[in-house]
Amino acid sequence: MEDLSTFDINAIMDSLSDGVYVCDRDRKITYWSKSAERITGWSAQDVVGRRCFDNVLCHIDKDGHRLCGEEYCPLHRAMVTDTGSRGSLLVYAQGRGGQRVPMLVSVNPIHNAAGQVIGGVETFRDASSMVHDLERAKAIQQLALQDDLPDDARVRFTTHYTPHEIIGGDYYAIKRLSDDQYGLMLGDVMGHGIAAALYTMHLSSLWDRHHRLLTNPVEFAGKVNDELVRVVKTDESFAAAVCGLIDLKERVLRFVGAGGPQVLLMHADGTHECLENPGLPLAVMEDAPYEEATAQIHEGDSLLLFSDGAVEVANASGELLGVEGLVRILRKQGYPDAAIRMDALEEDLLKYSNAIRLDDDLTLVEVCFPCQQPDS
Repeated sequence: MEDLSTFDINAIMDSLSDGVYVCDRDRKITYWSKSAERITGWSAQDVVGRRCFDNVLCHIDKDGHRLCGEEYCPLHRAMVTDTGSRGSLLVYAQGRGGQRVPMLVSVNPIHNAAGQVIGGVETFRDASSMVHDLERAKAIQQLALQDDLPDDARVRFTTHYTPHEIIGGDYYAIKRLSDDQYGLMLGDVMGHGIAAALYTMHLSSLWDRHHRLLTNPVEFAGKVNDELVRVVKTDESFAAAVCGLIDLKERVLRFVGAGGPQVLLMHADGTHECLENPGLPLAVMEDAPYEEATAQIHEGDSLLLFSDGAVEVANASGELLGVEGLVRILRKQGYPDAAIRMDALEEDLLKYSNAIRLDDDLTLVEVCFPCQQPDS
């Protein structure tokens, strides 16, 4: 019987069903397994000695963003942060025929004897069948998130949503309730992925049934909470949420907090306020006590509602970005004079973090109150 302890490590790697490749710090590929060739169509002769972004793999994420830049490349992030991926990442590689191949990827840094990072290793498997089902689920979830944003010169709503996976656990909704009143809600369901996405569908059905109660935000929050208590059968909360009513005639925001998310009031002069209204997350207990808070709104102001993915980002020292950190990033990008650019925001969040990618769904709802032009 042959002694496996002396067996060629490359032969062992080539026997794996998952694809494997190794690159140096410059992301030049130094090893390419047989399964990597089978999954992508690229042979070792095609890729060894080339960098993964030299018109070879050209990874993109689920939203079509190129991952070959330094901040977005998972393998590069693993090397510069000296941190492996927690679980699998979904990326789309370019096959030899130009087709996109969905893959579940794991990345890790490689160390020398002195503990220094000298390269990285990526393992991957074909995820085509799984992605097909998730894409169908995503289409259904997007229908629930579609909002008919109003055409009103006095107010402008903008929504940004980047799920952590193909489907996510954040939910937002906006509805015109009368000529001068708008209801809105942002919910951050526990976790992310399939289970959280299913919960957002239930939250959507509750919004459809009860959004008109938002003329009294406390009544709306209480109704939604009590119905969720009867459905959620775990010891964990269902969702953190904020819901409220914007009254343009009275120029006021009336809102209820249910464990977050926070509301940020940005003034035209660059100052800001964090509007606090703590309350129990939804589905913690029946008849949970909720209270209404109010904030006066002026022309030129903006309201920002955001899920935890925008602020619960930790750097290498374990320090959370927090609301003030988010404000610093937005101001650096020229906000509120310039519009929010989600791609730039996500890149800056990654630069701050010590992670391969952002760890949670990321949602922002922006409500702007433009300065009205005087009648001519």
